[in-house]
Amino acid sequence: MNIHPDILLVDDDTSLLQLLTMRLEASGYSVVSETSGADALSYLETTLPNVVITDLKMDEMDGMDLFQRIHQRWPSVPVIFLTAHGSIPEAVKATQLGAFAFLTKPIDKHELHNCIEQALRFNAKSEHTANENWRSEIITQSHKMLEILEQAKLVAASDANILITGQSGTGKEVLAKSIHKASTRADKPFIAINCGAIPQALFESELFGHKKGAFTGATRDHEGLFKSADHGTLFLDEIGDIPVHLQVKLLRVIQEQRIRPVGSITDIPVNVRIISATHKNLLEEVNSGSFREDLYYRLNVVNLHLIPLDERKEDIPLLVKHFLTTIANRTQQPIKHMSAEGMEAFISGNWPGNIRQLANAVEQAVALSSGRIISLNTVQHTLAILPDLKLSLSDAKKAFERDYVIQLLKMTEGNITRAAKLAQRNRSDFHKILKRHNINTDHYKP
Repeated sequence: MNIHPDILLVDDDTSLLQLLTMRLEASGYSVVSETSGADALSYLETTLPNVVITDLKMDEMDGMDLFQRIHQRWPSVPVIFLTAHGSIPEAVKATQLGAFAFLTKPIDKHELHNCIEQALRFNAKSEHTANENWRSEIITQSHKMLEILEQAKLVAASDANILITGQSGTGKEVLAKSIHKASTRADKPFIAINCGAIPQALFESELFGHKKGAFTGATRDHEGLFKSADHGTLFLDEIGDIPVHLQVKLLRVIQEQRIRPVGSITDIPVNVRIISATHKNLLEEVNSGSFREDLYYRLNVVNLHLIPLDERKEDIPLLVKHFLTTIANRTQQPIKHMSAEGMEAFISGNWPGNIRQLANAVEQAVALSSGRIISLNTVQHTLAILPDLKLSLSDAKKAFERDYVIQLLKMTEGNITRAAKLAQRNRSDFHKILKRHNINTDHYKP
């Protein structure tokens, strides 16, 4: 949550927008500016500001239409109108309908500041923001997803174990983190582990810890992830990959809330809430004998199923915009924007790899676009060279990495320094990538 109050500023006059943004930021406010009502509504779907300030007269969607939509969906958010003298009757009507206030142009900065402070005092949104901040990393306007989030918020208040199911790339770990933030354990550790990535020989030690000398290489005590997550949340990703012989030990820990490190004769009490996730059908695993039925029911006290991206395509524009902003912030480069035709191509595409695949596609489109606007041609090229999703995830990642590096080398005419900079890697790491894929940079030099 931002330290300073959030203000959403909406005006299709970019020069006035810049002036007001500078004034408000100088007064200590956090300002997000949008140049149209449609963009403002998209922003509101993911983040509720403390106050909305909008011009009354705008092309396409005017301020009155924007206000009515805000007032219908988020009635607690105060809206302040900016209006010219000729529009005062409309502004008075807006005030009668529930708008907080209207100010006439030219805007007096002291009057604006006083009006904002009054709106903040009457706004019950501060508490609402604290309540909703738990899901700030989940970008959605899908009704199906919002229903899932309502369920997640309800169960977060309990200590019940949760099983999150869904296809790979749907955001299971992000949801797990959000549930932790909404729980009473929010100020305690959130520890995540991918069960499929741990060698079987080390699994017990990683989860429960070990004593010095318990086995070859155990040169010191290791507390394990259960102990690290004490009084917090332990997220067990790909729980379906846990070895069968260790499922009994995990079941015992869940039942007794005590662990015994490898090589120890003493149990240690732990207080851990478990959230697990899988893309597998665990009931089929239970029926086949590869997953214990009693462990399944201990983990699956509450089930939350994340829908695939193809069932929430209304979220694609929000997600694309979010990824573009994230990339610009990370690379400290000006933000690139998606053309309308390019966005349509993203919306109409198939996304079996879900949000993870979409993020990769946006990243690649940014890297391949030389201008500030990402064209349809760039998007089509990006979609055409995405990895073959019939491959395993590991092979698909390798294929994507190789194609991505080749595109960078083409863009930079084989200049390793420039290519490494675009990839946000140092030269040494980039050379390792080139060597891993047996890529000869001479082929791309003029």
